[in-house]
Amino acid sequence: MERSVMISAQPGGKPVQGFEVPIQESIERWTELTLEDGAVIRIKPMVLGVVRLHNQWDPEGNPFYAIKGGQNVTTIVKVPDHLKKPTGTTTQGKAN
Repeated sequence: MERSVMISAQPGGKPVQGFEVPIQESIERWTELTLEDGAVIRIKPMVLGVVRLHNQWDPEGNPFYAIKGGQNVTTIVKVPDHLKKPTGTTTQGKAN
């Protein structure tokens, strides 16, 4: 059974009406990215729910869906030695 909800489809956007669509089946797969610097990372999005937006369609007539997600799961698979923290360094890296 779909439940009517108000959702912001875009960050900071005006809330629009939508309908929560229960997930019947979920197959969680990893996306593996090989970066130009030689690192390989894997990421898997965490989907908490799906909302079909009311009276909104793409140019081909398909309905718009908004994905309600949590924090993505990320794993570093391989990092070249030259990118690793030098031995004896005490500071931790900071995100830019």
